[in-house]
Amino acid sequence: MSWDGDDYQRRFDALAATGQDVHGEAAFVRAYTPATVLDAGCGTGRVGIELARHGIEVTGADLDASMLDTARRRAPAVTWIESDLAALDLGRTFDVVLMAGNVPLFTTAGTEGALLAGVARHVRPDGVLIAGFSLDRGYTAADYDAHAAEAGLVLAERFATWDREPFDGGPYAVSVHRPR
Repeated sequence: MSWDGDDYQRRFDALAATGQDVHGEAAFVRAYTPATVLDAGCGTGRVGIELARHGIEVTGADLDASMLDTARRRAPAVTWIESDLAALDLGRTFDVVLMAGNVPLFTTAGTEGALLAGVARHVRPDGVLIAGFSLDRGYTAADYDAHAAEAGLVLAERFATWDREPFDGGPYAVSVHRPR
């Protein structure tokens, strides 16, 4: 799938212009007080740029060049990496690895385990992997937990929204996993 990064970003800019908060994911991540964040599947950098604005060292990674072009124009001081997340190897770890915006759902079916392994190798031993995605598109929380376990992670918390509403088995989950 090919994206137009500028067009994608315009949708969030329009929402923000109406006064809607488009930074719920960043607020959620900031509650973990990270010094470093890997924004895995960063798209146009909406979340990573907001985290960087709060003094957090952010590295964004995405496979789509158009999305990254937009991110680079919006925040040239942030490190942006073009890579398949399954193959990502930055040679370092982060306090938080974040997959916001349905990242697992944009992965080719059957490769979700490789995606989790790719991002999990970047989580510090005392860090977390945070992912938010819809559960009504064929990839369930149980599937995700199984792939996370294969990658050496265990579920620490799960919420229904980025506002920390309790998870009740609904159509969306924000999952927080920690290394074993």
